Amino acid sequence: MRENLTDFIQWFCDLLWGWPMVIALLGTHLFLTIRLKFPQRKLLKAIRLSVTPDKSAKGDVSQFGALATALAATIGTGNIIGVGTAITLGGPGAVFWCWLTGVLGVATKYAEALLAVKYRQRTSEGKMLGGPMYALEKGMGMKWLAVLFCIFTVVASFGIGNMVQSNAISLLCYESYGIPHMWSGMAIALCAALVVLFGVKGIARVCTTFVPLMAILYILGCVYILFVNGTFVWEALKLILESAFDPKAAGGGFVGGTIIMTARYGIARGLFSNESGMGSAPIVAAAAQTRNPVRQALVSSTGTFWDTVVICALTGLVLVSSILAYPDITYSDGAILSKEAFDKIPYIGAPLLTFGIITFAFSTILGWCYYGERAMEYLKGKKWMLVYRGIFIVAVFVGAVVNLAVVWNLADIANALMAIPNIISLIFLSGIIARETKKYLWEDRLDDVE
Repeated sequence: MRENLTDFIQWFCDLLWGWPMVIALLGTHLFLTIRLKFPQRKLLKAIRLSVTPDKSAKGDVSQFGALATALAATIGTGNIIGVGTAITLGGPGAVFWCWLTGVLGVATKYAEALLAVKYRQRTSEGKMLGGPMYALEKGMGMKWLAVLFCIFTVVASFGIGNMVQSNAISLLCYESYGIPHMWSGMAIALCAALVVLFGVKGIARVCTTFVPLMAILYILGCVYILFVNGTFVWEALKLILESAFDPKAAGGGFVGGTIIMTARYGIARGLFSNESGMGSAPIVAAAAQTRNPVRQALVSSTGTFWDTVVICALTGLVLVSSILAYPDITYSDGAILSKEAFDKIPYIGAPLLTFGIITFAFSTILGWCYYGERAMEYLKGKKWMLVYRGIFIVAVFVGAVVNLAVVWNLADIANALMAIPNIISLIFLSGIIARETKKYLWEDRLDDVE
């Protein structure tokens, strides 16, 4: 019976994250990119806005604080191991499709944040609440779908946003340094408790400092590895581009299937990594201090750029160039590929991998705690906040000491089910998104107050 249930969960997970979800998410990316006249063109303006404080505007945290919290939840183990998995299953060409997904996903992340700010509401205590659940309820009158979204968000917060992340940290600490799972689990839970018990402002305060530091150090580490692999970087880049459209061009021991296989794995990992379309990031975007919905939408859209277009692309180039530089690397598994590739780099390789996984995973725990809290507050009210936080912290410890094969699949399922109601709101409210974009962006009125 238990084995049958495990098989069913695996089957259902594969079904949800097969072509239907890939087509739904990528189709939404393309639709919004075209309807909003390629908001990717405004990326430099968006980056500038993200570091420009707007303290006089309404909101709980700064625009950068909201972005940093969203990035904390988005940048996770998928940026390292997920990219390795895409390469092992789809070949080096999967890196290109992963990157392209990030470029197109900028439009969807923009649209999500716009709706979150447009339909956010202020509580009796003066706090801002928003996200797909409020867009579904207030914009479409579909409260039942909003409730489903929140249920899936709470489930996902304990899965991909909690237990699987603490498990990745404890497993790495045990295999690399012999630290018992229980000790690392207690340390992670304690660190998480010290942050999440202070609520959104505490999480945002830590993420504002922590996320840029960890991202910059990881990027610098990748640049150093590419310098070490210098003679193979251009060859790796050519291989990624050529095998994206002709997988057999990869040759050697690389996967040599079809373009469809290469594109599928690259797109799927890109979608899963940047979370554009899943509805998670707009929950914190709604708390931002911003004059109008479009300003924060632009700021939020940069999250997909940093996560996928920069970090995932760098990781992919590091892995492919390392495989070319060291033919003895095996790549039957994404985690093994990542570990062996980084281990080949003297002095900095193994520590960088450890640093990346630990910091990325811990930041994901912080970001997803906020998402789960807001979803729980929508479902049950503020009185459940401390209960949720307590259970969340306990789950961090549990995730570090148990086997999570089934939890991974349940987490993937919850993520996919979150995306469905969010995509519905993006499509049916796209007219409002276009209207707001025209008013503030196309007519150059970004400084206007809503």
